Parts: sequence; C-alpha cells; structure tokens
Amino acid sequence: MNPRMLLNACVWRAIFDYVPTGIEANMTKNTITSLDAATPIVIVGHVDHGKSTLIGRLLHDTDNLQEGKVAQIIESSKKRGLKIEWSFLLDSLQIERDQGVTVDSTRIPFNLAGREYVIVDAPGHRQFLRNMITGAADAEAAVLVVDASEGAREQTRRHAMLLHLIGIRHIIVLLNKVDLLDFDQAQIEAVQHDVTDLLTRLDLRAAVFVPASARDGDNIAARSDRMPWYAGPTLTEALATVPSPASRAELALRLPVQDVYRFGDKRYVAGRIERGRVRVGDTVVIGTQKTPARIASIESWHTAPQVSAYAGQSVAITLEPDVIPDRGDLLHHRETPPVEASRVRTRLFWLRQEPLRVGESLRLRLATAEHVVTVTAIEAVVNLDDLTENPGDEVPPEGFAQIILSASENIQFDPFIPGTTDGRGVLVDRQQRIVGGAPLIGAAEIAPGEKVIHPSASHVSVQDREQVKGHKGAVFWLTGLSGAGKTTLARAAENRLFAAGVDVTVLDGDTLRAGLCSDLGFSEADRTENVRRAAEVARILRDAGQVVLVTLISPLKSDRELAARIIGEDFAEIFVDAGLDVCEQRDPKGLYAAARAGKISSFTGIDAPYEAPQSPALRVETGAQAVDAAAGELVSFVEATVRADAGQRKRG
Repeated sequence: MNPRMLLNACVWRAIFDYVPTGIEANMTKNTITSLDAATPIVIVGHVDHGKSTLIGRLLHDTDNLQEGKVAQIIESSKKRGLKIEWSFLLDSLQIERDQGVTVDSTRIPFNLAGREYVIVDAPGHRQFLRNMITGAADAEAAVLVVDASEGAREQTRRHAMLLHLIGIRHIIVLLNKVDLLDFDQAQIEAVQHDVTDLLTRLDLRAAVFVPASARDGDNIAARSDRMPWYAGPTLTEALATVPSPASRAELALRLPVQDVYRFGDKRYVAGRIERGRVRVGDTVVIGTQKTPARIASIESWHTAPQVSAYAGQSVAITLEPDVIPDRGDLLHHRETPPVEASRVRTRLFWLRQEPLRVGESLRLRLATAEHVVTVTAIEAVVNLDDLTENPGDEVPPEGFAQIILSASENIQFDPFIPGTTDGRGVLVDRQQRIVGGAPLIGAAEIAPGEKVIHPSASHVSVQDREQVKGHKGAVFWLTGLSGAGKTTLARAAENRLFAAGVDVTVLDGDTLRAGLCSDLGFSEADRTENVRRAAEVARILRDAGQVVLVTLISPLKSDRELAARIIGEDFAEIFVDAGLDVCEQRDPKGLYAAARAGKISSFTGIDAPYEAPQSPALRVETGAQAVDAAAGELVSFVEATVRADAGQRKRG
C-alpha cells in the first residue's frame, strides 16, 4: 500500500466528519452532505412536554420522512392502543418506549424550503442532562418546548439556564398542548408571560412564542384554524428566520492537532480546522512552545493535494521544518494568537451527583487538548429557584456556577462565543467520565494575597493502573472503639491481600499520630484535622491504584463524612464492632484503665461519645469471632469490591 492510500485508510477514518447513523441515517429522505453548512437547532424541554412528538410531527408535515415511516408509526401506535404517536419516530430504543423518556441526544438532518438544518433532540429528564449539554453545545438556536397546561417547571428553568450557559441567543418558545386549554387566548398568554419572566431573569429573550398542538399539527407547518386570534408565525416559519451559522472561515486560524502520523519520509499532522483558513506557504505557530513552521502541503480525504483549506475541513498537513507537534497543540498564525493562561474563569454546569469543592482536581478537555486542572475558587453559585447568583463553598449536584480553574501549564483557548466551538470545554473525572460542561470566559487574574497552588496529577490513567494491577484503587475506612481490633484486623487482611496480588497499604492511626500528625492533640478540632490528613493521604494512595485500609477510631459521624467527601468515589466505611465491655476487657494499651483513673480525659467510650455507623458498607463483629474469620470476611469484601469493578472496565 502506498503512503497516500495508507494515509487515507488510517487517518481519515479517524478524523472524518460526522456522518448520520442509525435512526438519523434512516429516518429522513433528504440526505445532507455537509452538516457544517447546516443550521443546528436543539429541541429542549421538560420530560413529557412533547419534544419527541413535536419532531416527529415536524418531519412528517414538512415531507422529511422516508417512505413507509408513517405506516410504521401507525402500526406501532395501534399495537399499544394509542392514537398515532409521533414520538415513536425518535424514541426508538425499547427502554425509551417503556419508560416514556428520551435518553440520548439524537441528531437529525432536516430540510426546510431548500435550507439545511440539523435538529438535535436533547433529553429532558434530569438523569440525562449530561447528554443534553453535549448535544446542545454547537446549536445555533433552540426550540424550548413548554406544556402550556403545566407552564414552566423545574426542568424548564434548568434547560433555560443551560441555554444561557451554552450561549444560545435565538430561542423559539413552543407552547405545546394548547388543546388542553381549549385554545384559550388568555390562559395561553398567561403561560407566555411566566416563561418570558423566566427568560428575562437569565438575560434571554424569546424570538417568538408559537402556541401549538404537536400531536395534531396545529401551528407546526400549517396555521391552525382553532386559534384565529394568533397572528404570529408557524414553527416552520419561525425556523426559517433563524440566522445561518456565521462563517468560521473568516475568523483567526485555529487548527487543533489530533494526531501525528509518519508514512515513508513524510510526517503528517492531522486535525480539523475549527476556525479560519490556511494556505500552503503560510507560517504557523505551534502550541505553547511557539515553534514556527511553514505549511508545506495540505491533503484531505479523497481529494488531490490542496492549495488551501478552511474551517470545517479535516486535513493532514506537512510542515517545514519537520517538527513534531503534540496532540492538543493549537496551530495558529503569529499575528492572531489565542488567549494563553494557566488560570481560567469558566461557567460551569456540574453533572456529578456529589458536590464540587475547591481543591478538587479534574481534567479539562478542550478540542483535542487535555489539561489537569484544579478548582481554585468558586466565585458564584446559581440558585435555580430564583436564578440569583450567590457566594458558595461548593457547587451542588447538577448545579450551575462560575469557577476558576488552575493548571500547572498554560492553556491556549479563545473565550467562548455563542454559536461557535470556541472555548467549549468539558470536565472529566479520574474514570474518564464527563462530569461538567465548562465554557471558558477568559483568563483569571491572581487576587491579592491569594495562595497560588497548582497540584499536578499523574499522567498514568486509572485504566492503565487497573490493567497492570488487576484491581482498582479504593479506600476502606475501619472505624470502631479503641480495642475493637481495627489494626489487628487490617494487618491480618493486609497479609492475605498482598499474598493474593493486591497492592495494599495500611494507614494506622497510631502510626500517623507518631509522624504526620504528631503536632495534634485530642481536642475535637485536632481529631477532625487528624481525620482530614489521613483522608488526604488515603486519596493520594487510592489515586495511585492502591487499596488502602485506614484504621482510625474517628468517633464522630461528621468526621467520617468529611473523609468520604475528601476521598470521593471508591470509599467504603467498615464498622469494626466490639462492645465497650469487650474493648475495656482487652484494653491492649491500658487506655481504658487510665481513663477510669482520671489520667486521660475525653476518652472515646468513657467520657467522649462514639457515634456508631448506622449503615456501614460492612460490619465486622470482632467481639466473638477469631481474627482469622474476621479477616476473611474483610478480605472477601475488599476483593469483591476492587476486582469486580476493575474487571468490568477491562472488558468494557
């Protein structure tokens, strides 16, 4: 195979533009050859407010369905004893039909009066907002679907906030199911007033409100004769007024490097031009190292070598001199550089079910680049009830906020511009799961007196560690009274786990007290600090792929909750349970006797409380059973936890 053919086979299949598949490819009869030229429209709204029904009806009424599709919908509806159910067109997965919930974003090529669109059906249920934020991110405009009989609900506020976050400015509000209000003008206009108020508080404005019944087709593609009082546009007429995407080709050049390939005596730099134009002979600057290089050639899929290329094209270029960029490097012209900063301010939509706190490290994916970042500050948190911005110590699950991210190296980016891909990043966790959408606003200055701390994270992935070790990292927090057998149990389990090939470490309370925590006393504040330090160390070891057994009395529920928050995922609370009488009888350190004699004050179980776990991951009774049996119980639980999950990820 010659170099050109090999390049085609190996490179272009990896970076070729989006091609509709599955339902998108088979649903419509109009084939759109260039989705870059199409206008993306996202459909959002509360679950059950009629998004899927709307899209199905719209495609039918505008003659955008393949032959036979309507017959299939009718047949599917009859089998379920329903009137024609247009949502069946999109909710193609059985789980969606069974639950009545759209679970993924669907992209549908769509033609209206010769103009090309891409309709994005974004899920409405809170559980699937991760799919929505990725599906809606490149939309030029949005159709916000609101059930007129219910008005703006919690998800409506959330989706409106998302539109604000993503930067979509052209919004069509479709007041659906107006037939349930008997097409009454006063009731419909009251709902319109409420939605207008919601959008206004988010600095958004609806281009138009369309009262409609998607199921029956009222005001979708044809004007309804059941609302003679309405003089505004139909939905299709409103869509025709959506501005076309601005030409990204006229902006400054941005070519993120996707990969570098060598064939024969040539090295090809592959990527998709996000903005601007590039010509053979141009001098470009590469990444933060600012290495200059000349464009020697430009090649594309199934074409002869080109003189120039522009935004939206996937290309492979050769450089003179033959420098080697890294994946994620940004190629640009010297006179129009991007912003470059190690601290960036971003708007955030947080997707994880646990809060986000200052100090947490994540990975920021921006185009093809990936940066380890730390949350340096939470500047404002949005209250979704009244849509106000307030100071906060954490971002709640599925919350919105403005935060500052810091990296150990400079990040190159263009501040987010609505309707473009500029500055649109996502945050991922250590398991490579998307946990947040993060449009970048701009560089963040260092505040006077601020501690500038940029923790660095390992470049070795969690998956790679699991592959080598055969298990994942996790923390098992053993709590119980002094003398309950925490250390004895942990050391016995350590031996067995190590013999079984588990990379295991014990963090013993007394050992920590002798070194890392030797400066601490036994006040409530010092005990909390002792727990915090132990948790921070355990988290570092967990991130390195180790199984960590922590043995601390940690008598207070609040302290153990603190440890769980610091460690995050892969934390298990183990209650080593032995009655006070048993522990006092054992008294291996003579502490109970000293406490009874008044030589030690605030001793847990005597004159200080112990708050036993109510729902531990595992309860090991050490009062009546032998060490071997108790250790076997702990070892079985640990192995089942760390090996099962790792095995699933390896198979996946």
